[in-house]
Amino acid sequence: MMTEIPYDRFAHVPERISGLVDLAYNLWWSWHSSASVLFKMLNRAEWKMSGHNPVRMLLDTPPRFFERAATNPEYLRRYDIIMYRFRQYMEPKTSWFSQYYPGRVPLTIAYLSSEFGLHHSLPFYAGGLGILAGDHVKASSDLGVPLVAVGFMYAEGYLHQHIEANGWQKNIAEVLDRDAAPVLRVLDDSGRQLVIRVPLIEPAIYVAVWKVQVGRVPLYLLDTHIDENEPENRNISHRLYLKEIECRLRQEVVLGIGGRKVLHTLGIEYSAMHLNEGHSAFALLERLRERLDAGMPPGDAREQVRGTSVFTTHTPVPAAHDVFPEELMAKYFRTYCSSLGLTWDEFMALGEDPHSPGAGFNMTAFALRMSRFHNGVSQKHGEVAREMWQPLWPDLPVEKIPIDAITNGVHMPSWLNHRIEALFDRYMDSVYPNWREEYDNPALWEVVDEIPDEELWREHQWLKMKLFARLRDRKRMKWAGHREEPANLAAEGLMLDTSALTIGFARRFAEYKRADLIFEDLDRLDRIVNNRWRPVQFIFAGKAHPADERGKQILQEIYQYSQDPRFGGRIAFIEDYGEQLARYMVHGVDVWMNTPVPLMEASGTSGMKAGMNGVPNLSVLDGWWVEGYNGRNGWGFEGRPPYSGEGQPDAGTLYDLIENELAPLYYSRTIDDTPHKWVRIMKESIKSIAPQYCAVRMLKEYVTHYYPSVCMYAAGPAKRAAGIEGVCIPR
Repeated sequence: MMTEIPYDRFAHVPERISGLVDLAYNLWWSWHSSASVLFKMLNRAEWKMSGHNPVRMLLDTPPRFFERAATNPEYLRRYDIIMYRFRQYMEPKTSWFSQYYPGRVPLTIAYLSSEFGLHHSLPFYAGGLGILAGDHVKASSDLGVPLVAVGFMYAEGYLHQHIEANGWQKNIAEVLDRDAAPVLRVLDDSGRQLVIRVPLIEPAIYVAVWKVQVGRVPLYLLDTHIDENEPENRNISHRLYLKEIECRLRQEVVLGIGGRKVLHTLGIEYSAMHLNEGHSAFALLERLRERLDAGMPPGDAREQVRGTSVFTTHTPVPAAHDVFPEELMAKYFRTYCSSLGLTWDEFMALGEDPHSPGAGFNMTAFALRMSRFHNGVSQKHGEVAREMWQPLWPDLPVEKIPIDAITNGVHMPSWLNHRIEALFDRYMDSVYPNWREEYDNPALWEVVDEIPDEELWREHQWLKMKLFARLRDRKRMKWAGHREEPANLAAEGLMLDTSALTIGFARRFAEYKRADLIFEDLDRLDRIVNNRWRPVQFIFAGKAHPADERGKQILQEIYQYSQDPRFGGRIAFIEDYGEQLARYMVHGVDVWMNTPVPLMEASGTSGMKAGMNGVPNLSVLDGWWVEGYNGRNGWGFEGRPPYSGEGQPDAGTLYDLIENELAPLYYSRTIDDTPHKWVRIMKESIKSIAPQYCAVRMLKEYVTHYYPSVCMYAAGPAKRAAGIEGVCIPR
């Protein structure tokens, strides 16, 4: 099996700079701004038109641009430096992982997720779960963790969003041109795209395989949109999170059972499997079946699968856990069940939710039963998950329930703005020249205090202006394309004031996230946003799930408020929120707001991205912010659930904080027009969040707490009994 870059399509690229083609097909460039600059310098207009897709840009750029670059000394100097760094990265002499883990027992991790948010040129994600998976893969690459990832090649990715004049969300599909994106077909020995059959599933389902290279980590993507499938099965990988329950079941069958089969067909041996949420949990069945087929006793087979499986649960919301009715499970698993040596009742019992016996096959309950290592994604979420799933371990007190917590982190090189990064360079290089490789060390971030307030404030103001310019540019392009309703112009940010305190709220529009909390008392909100001396403005963005009617209604209500002249254009809703717009927002707003119903936010990583860029958080003390808030790096409040007939009790707290703390502090300027007390909070945000809530810290915790332990189970009982020194660090 192989993947080959189609070099013949890039014959117009001169040999002297032909490495651009190799670079374009490895997403390493996406988190190294100096590498992406090579594409931007080559053809700035096409780089923008392509949506920062280097493969598309190289294909569409005329030969004269390459000829000019190949004779430009300045360009060639940059090119040679970047290509040297790229090759050194791909073939390292050492890595953090090789130093930490000497390899006495082979360790490779298979990481399965239903979505991967890597870059906007590859729209295989819907939101936080996918972005987290993408950051996990990037951090694995940076640390040298031997990981192979499996996900879906969605034909239409996630839906684009258009807001109609009345504020209703309209979903728009966009088919990805795979031959002009940084993704490659995996070829079989005959040179055709590899196609495998999902084992023991009737009617037959076939999967074609693609590959994305993410630094050192390969990501294999499954595609059912091929001629070998019946029409109803071609749509399995059509789009994320299909509404129809049987389509979702088939999707999860393909991801789990088909994903394991793809790894086997590719000859990829791995020691353990990490499931990112329950969507891929059927892979555990296939791992069990293969061991039974090889003659392993059933008890040993099940124990080895459990002992070599890590399961991360991401949601405390019961409705977010997939549950499939028994009759539907029977349609796909009657035959498969017999291959596991289980009766039908025994099989269904693996997925029974003790809260709702007989309700169907619960994927989270199944994953918890069939894996030994489980974790939530923040310390608070770990507590909630232990209480939620205690009935699976009825003989244990809640504090002993084996669901641990590893708080999420975000991939700093992907989310730290390059101007802020350059500012850190100026002050850190002389003290910590290797700060980019050691940025999870809290000690080095103390240097942030040495940055003059005026410099940090000036960079933030530049990023704020860039955000507003981007919003205006989006509206201009829509207007030029005759795709804009005149009433939408003010609603989508054209009247925002660049000097006003700007609070951002951007996430999926689900009811429990309470995007509408700030609108509880319209008269008070009116006074806050239209304060003559201390105006405040709000930027909202986000999508409602296509099947979430209540989420769409909340979105519509907020959009209609943004059209209301009463608020003077100081409330905006920006349509089609995605990874690219997220970058502008987490860099450019003054405050990041998060207002979920308490105990319903598992983590909330967008606030981490904002915080490490010097944007303080204003949030309910839930998810990661319970740990992250230290009283000096932003604002937090306990939060209370809404009570019937009493409205939203947290709204008053939110108004008080904005009116009495945030606004006075933001507008407390000195003669140099710098709000020094505000900048002090910005610096504390960076210092406290950057090292502790980065994906490198997160991944090191997975390695030190889980990965070597699951590897020991893969090594077999003899080596486990030997207790190989240095393999596992106990918690």
